[in-house]
Amino acid sequence: MIGFLLRAVIAGFGLWLSAQIIPGVVFTKVESLMAAAVLLGVVNAVVRPIVFFLTLPLTVLTLGLFLLVVNAAMIGLVAMLLGGFQVNGLVPGILCAIVTGITGWIGSAFIGQHGRFQRYERYER
Repeated sequence: MIGFLLRAVIAGFGLWLSAQIIPGVVFTKVESLMAAAVLLGVVNAVVRPIVFFLTLPLTVLTLGLFLLVVNAAMIGLVAMLLGGFQVNGLVPGILCAIVTGITGWIGSAFIGQHGRFQRYERYER
């Protein structure tokens, strides 16, 4: 549970950063941002694997680039379900997917499997 909440905070930061730098991604309230972060985690856990499996041939054909469209579609689905979150078009959705993906990747580097921040130490032989 702690891991999900930490990942939701990281996703929320990525969505907030997207709204700051990408025209076409808009949050009207802070509550919408928090709800979008949690809902994005749920959508990525439930809907995204199904969509990924259904679009696997196209993903292989495009050497994985179609995953950007899948991620943008998941962000668009969250925007459709929430009232205070808007993504105006495919290009802002793809850019938002890139920003949230990068922030999630950086954040996951510090969070272990059990949802705790890990400290990396250098071991010498």
